[in-house]
Amino acid sequence: MNISTPNPASKTNKSLFRVVITNLTFWVLIAIIVGVLLGHFSPENGVKMKIVGEKFVDLIKLFIGPIIFLTIVLGISGMGNLKKVGRIGVKALGYFEVVSTVALAIGVAVAYIFKPGKIDKSGLTLGDASQYTNSSAEHFSWLQFFFSNFTLQVLLAAIVCGIALNFYKKREQTILVLERISNVVFTGLKYVMYLAPIGAFGGMAYTIGKFGLATLIPLGKLMLCVYLTMALFVFLILGSILRYYKISILSILKYIKEELLLVLGTSSSEAALPSIMVKLERMGCSKSVVGLVIPTGYSFNLDGTSIYLSMSVIFLAQLYDVHLSFFEILTVIGILMITSKGAAGVTGSGFIVLASTLTALHKIPVEGLAFLLGVDKFMSEARAITNLIGNTAATIIISKTERDFTELNLNPVLEE
Repeated sequence: MNISTPNPASKTNKSLFRVVITNLTFWVLIAIIVGVLLGHFSPENGVKMKIVGEKFVDLIKLFIGPIIFLTIVLGISGMGNLKKVGRIGVKALGYFEVVSTVALAIGVAVAYIFKPGKIDKSGLTLGDASQYTNSSAEHFSWLQFFFSNFTLQVLLAAIVCGIALNFYKKREQTILVLERISNVVFTGLKYVMYLAPIGAFGGMAYTIGKFGLATLIPLGKLMLCVYLTMALFVFLILGSILRYYKISILSILKYIKEELLLVLGTSSSEAALPSIMVKLERMGCSKSVVGLVIPTGYSFNLDGTSIYLSMSVIFLAQLYDVHLSFFEILTVIGILMITSKGAAGVTGSGFIVLASTLTALHKIPVEGLAFLLGVDKFMSEARAITNLIGNTAATIIISKTERDFTELNLNPVLEE
C-alpha cells in the first residue's frame, strides 16, 4: 500500500503564491505596468483614464483633513506637556530648512557636474508656459500661501483644539469620543486603499498616453540627472542621518513600498499622506510627533521639489549659455530657500516659483520654462517620492531626538 507523504516544497510554493496575490504592492505594480502599456500602445484610451486616477486621489484627500485633525488633537491632548508641542514644532521647522537647503545645493552641484542643459534646444518641444510666466509678476504672499493650503489650515485648527482640550473639564470623555471617530476613519481608509491599484493604473495610463515615452528622449539627460540626484539625496544624505540613529534607509524603503508605488502611479504624494501617518505610528513614532511633523512637512519639507527647482534653474542657464557667478548661484539658492516653500498644494505652483526666481535674476529667459513642460510630468513622480521619503525620515529622526520612538516596534514591523 502506497502512503503519500506531504510535500513541504508544495506547501511552501502555495503559501508564497498566496502571499504574493494578496499583497497590495504586487497589484499596484501590475497596475502601473498595465497603465504604461495602455498609454503607450493606445494613447487615446490612456488619456481617458485620467478621471480614474483623479477620482482615487480625490477620494484619498477626503481622509487627509480628518486624519490630520484627529491625530494632532489626540496627540497634543494626550501629551500633557504644551512645551513639548512647541519644541517639536521648532525642531521640525529647523530640520526642514537645513535639509531643504542641502537638497537645493545638491541640485545645483549635480547640474554643474553633468551639465544637462548642454544640448541642442532646436530639437526640443515647446509647451505653453504663459500661464506661469504671467503669474510670476505676482509677489509671493505667505497669507495667500496659507489660505490656498488646506493641510496647513487643518494643522493650525488641530493645534488650537488640541491645546484647548487640555484645559477642558470633560477632557477624558471628549478624548474617548475622538478615539472612536478616529478608529472609524482609519478603518474607512483601510478599505479605500484596496482601490490603490485602480488609482495607480489610471494615473500612469494618462501620463504615458498624454505625454508619450518619446518626449523623454530630447530631455533624457535632464531626467537622468534629476533621478540620479534624488537617489543621491535619499541614500547619501537621508541614509547617513538615519544611520546615525542606527536605522537603515533600505529598511524604511521596504516598509513604505506600498506608499512609494502609489505615489509613482498617481504622481501625488498626497495620495500616500493618510497611510504613511498610520505606518509611522505602527513603526513606533508617537502620535504627537507624527501629527505635527508630517502635515507641516508636506508644506515646508519638499526635498524633491527643492532639488528639481535648483537643477531646473541651472539647466536653463546652460541651455541659453548664461554664465552665473558664484554670488548669483548663492542668490538662486537663497531665493529658492524661501519661495520653494510655496510650491505645495497648488497645481503648477512649482513653475510659478521657477518663473519668479528667473525674473528675480534678470539673466535667464523666463520663456525657457516652455522647454520643461513636456517632461515635467515624468519628473513629478521623482519629486513626489523624494518628498514622501524625506518626510518619513524627518518624522523618525525627530521622534528619535524626542526619545518618543518605541524601539521594540521597529524591527518586527519592518520585516512584515
